[in-house]
Formats: sequence, C-alpha cells, structure tokens
Amino acid sequence: MNQFRLLGQRRFAPFFWTQFCGALNDNVFKVGFTTLATFHAQAYAGGVAGTAFLISALFILPFLLFSATSGQLADKFEKSALMRLVKNLEIAIMLVAVAGFLLPSLWVLYACVFLMGLHLTLFGPVNYTYLPQHLATHELAGGNALVETGTFIAILLGTIAGGLLASSSHTEASRVGALAVAPCLALALLGRWAVAGVPHSPPLTPEGAAGAVKVNWNPVTETLWNLRQASRNPTVLMGMVGISWLWFVGATFLTVLFPYARDVLRVWHEVVTVLLAAFSICIGAGSLLCEHASKGWVDLALVLAGAAGISLFGIGLVSATPGAREAFSAMSSRAGPMEFIGHAQGVHLFVDLFLMVLSGGLYSVPLYVLIQARSEPHLRARVVAANNILNTLFMIVSALLGLALSNAGHGRRRRCSC
Repeated sequence: MNQFRLLGQRRFAPFFWTQFCGALNDNVFKVGFTTLATFHAQAYAGGVAGTAFLISALFILPFLLFSATSGQLADKFEKSALMRLVKNLEIAIMLVAVAGFLLPSLWVLYACVFLMGLHLTLFGPVNYTYLPQHLATHELAGGNALVETGTFIAILLGTIAGGLLASSSHTEASRVGALAVAPCLALALLGRWAVAGVPHSPPLTPEGAAGAVKVNWNPVTETLWNLRQASRNPTVLMGMVGISWLWFVGATFLTVLFPYARDVLRVWHEVVTVLLAAFSICIGAGSLLCEHASKGWVDLALVLAGAAGISLFGIGLVSATPGAREAFSAMSSRAGPMEFIGHAQGVHLFVDLFLMVLSGGLYSVPLYVLIQARSEPHLRARVVAANNILNTLFMIVSALLGLALSNAGHGRRRRCSC
C-alpha cells in the first residue's frame, strides 16, 4: 500500500501539516537567529564564541525538564485540544521574538529559543502517540516515514529561509532579524489553522476509569517513574538508546556546523545553508527508502545498515576535512556555495555528508516504529516522554561537549594571536 495515500485522509493530513508548519517555523527562527548571532555578533551584545552551542542547549533543555509532565498530559487529555493549546503558545512566542529582534536583545531571544523548545516538548508525546491511535500497525512505518520526511523537508525550507533572511550587513542585522520572524508568526498562524482539522483523539483510559492518569507535577519523580516504566520492556529500552545515540551524533554535527564552516573551512554562511539543505533532503530520502525496504513492518536489519553507514561516511567526512581546509584557505576570500560545490574537496565533503545522512534515515524509522508498536497503549505517551528525556540527556552532553571544545579552540586561537 502506498503511504502517500494517507496525505489525502483526514485522520493523517491535518496532523501532518500541523507538524510540518511547526518544524518549518522552528527552523526559520533558530537558523536565522544562529546565523545572525554567529556571523553578525556585534549587533547582539553579549554574544560569545559558543553562541551556536548555547542556542542548541537552550532549545533542548525543556525536553529534560518537562517531558515527563507532557507525557502525562498526552495520556490524560484529548489530543487535538492539546495540539491547539500548543499552537496558541507558539503564536505568543513569535510575538515576543519580534520584540527581541527589534530591541535587539540577545537574552529575550534566548528566552524565545527556550520557549520554542518547550512548545516542542509539549507536542512530542502527542505527536508520536497520535499515529498509533489512528493508523493500523502496518501503516505505522509509512506514516512515520512521511512525518519524518515532511519534518526534514520543513527543516530544509526553514534552513534556506532562515539563512537568506539573516543575510545582511552588520548595521541591518536587528532589522532583518525582525523581518525574519514575521514569516515565523505567519507559519504559527497557519499551523493553528491546520490543527483545527485534526480529528478527536480521546485518551485510551477515560477520566474516572480505573487506571486513569493522575498528573504528578514533580518532574524529578515523574521522570524517574517514566524511565523505570520504559526499562521494563528491554526491546523498547534498546530502541530508545539507539534513537538517543542518533540524536547525540546529529546534535553534535548540526551545532558544530556553523563554527566548522566559519573557522575550519573558512566559507561563508550560505555554504552552511547548502549543507543543512543536503542534510534535510538526505534524511527524508532515507526515511522513505526505509519504508519501501521494510514493506511496512519493523526491520531491524535496516538499523544495522544505517548505523554502519553513519559511522563509515562520518569517518570519511572527517578524513576529507584537512584537504578541504587547505584548499579553501588558499582562496583570496571565503568560499561561497558555487566555489564550494565546484571544488573537488567540496564535492568530497558533500558526498560523504549525503551518504552519512541517508544512512541516518534508514536507521531511525524502524526504531520509532518499534517503540510505538511494542509499548503498552495506555502508557505510550509516557514511554515516548521517557524516550524524549533520554534523547535530551544525550543531546545536552553533546551540546556541552561542543561548547567546551569550541571555547577551548577559541582560547588557543587567542593565545596564538598574542
């Protein structure tokens, strides 16, 4: 059965476009802000060498703090109403972001990054528990592949839009930042319109019935309880660890990409946009390829193939870096997208990136389907929340490690310049 038929059905299409608009909005805002703060730092008082890593850490911190609570809410309340509430929050955050760019205030924008992370934290368990409630088991691989592909196409478009909107002179940075967030506000409104079509999705255990969820507002004890519940099923736990490993690798790669392009390769930020666009296309293609190869069922052999590809082509990417650095450093000015793609060393890096990220798409979809299919239905949202918590722990370690390495490299460069 062709998974694309789901895009014409009410049980899937409004949810898909809600997710798509949210992912597009997140990336226009985050990439635009990161680009401005990295390449036009003097317009934002308080910018530091590790700004890109700090933005990444703030974005994922709410997953650690509030995932346990959001999992309970997704199991307790009707899901379409929760989605509408989350989209209302997104509109409010974008209004605050407009003020942050106009001031300009780095700390207001940092707060908006944190709140956008909170918005995604609340949406995550609803997202991954909605699909098993409305799709048959044999449709889960196709549904997840479509959602992941749509998400990364949105990342691609958001990356391009955020990068282009942030392309300005230093004196215009704050004005262009404010203009960049205007499409974000429009996307938040469009997502709110799309979510109105999401069908009613009641909790599997109704209020007042035996086993109904009683919300524990203590995030520490609830987080520990969620992790214990997930660990009761070794298959689900291993799936969660596998996904977390991918998030660690992906978060490290994405957050290091901006300083890697600026300080190592010595290329313009438009090249980062091209590389992020390739990242989005490839992981979406890998997800769709995974659905086709698995025939709609969980195939863990694809996980092994994906892991091998990520490792081998990642090593190839690292080994090609010294030659690319030497080639681009020899140019009279920083390389732009055409110079990068037109050079043999740039093509080498691009091909390694393409194959590494394609492998990531093959790797991830079977593990998400595994968690959805093997979790107990009445605990599914809280298991997904536990997965988000574990993912976040891996990503926070990734962000802190990147921040430490960035500051260490900045310190060495400063000493050498003395």
